[in-house]
Amino acid sequence: MRCALPRRLKRQLGRRGAILSCYGMVWIAIGYGQIIQPQADQRGLTLLLDIWPLTVWGSLWIAAGAIAVICAWAPPGRDAPAFLALPLIVVPWMASYFAAWIFGDFPRGWAASAVWAAITVPVLVVAGWPEPPRRKRAEPPYEC
Repeated sequence: MRCALPRRLKRQLGRRGAILSCYGMVWIAIGYGQIIQPQADQRGLTLLLDIWPLTVWGSLWIAAGAIAVICAWAPPGRDAPAFLALPLIVVPWMASYFAAWIFGDFPRGWAASAVWAAITVPVLVVAGWPEPPRRKRAEPPYEC
């Protein structure tokens, strides 16, 4: 009985949902961090900050993360908005860091851009995976 709730949640969430919920929580934390305590060196974000202030960008990160967490619990096939929102907020950040490197404003911009790209690749890979079929229910006694 003590294992029923985690097993039921795992079954409901699935593998795609697990990725979405983890990335969603990280994106929410990134957005919250940008609003509460912005990064000290903002040279790589100059292009973005010319468009909107960092609080708006932080709010967009939080919104993308919230979409992912909500869609993680959606029925199979209904999680597409999350797989769009998660990489969509990263693209401007990658472009801003890369542009700052090209223009010589931020010498490490290429590295920051590459890191954001590498962080986003698993989301794009999982977006193409179907959810594996669910196993048939085990007979009692259930194992954890």
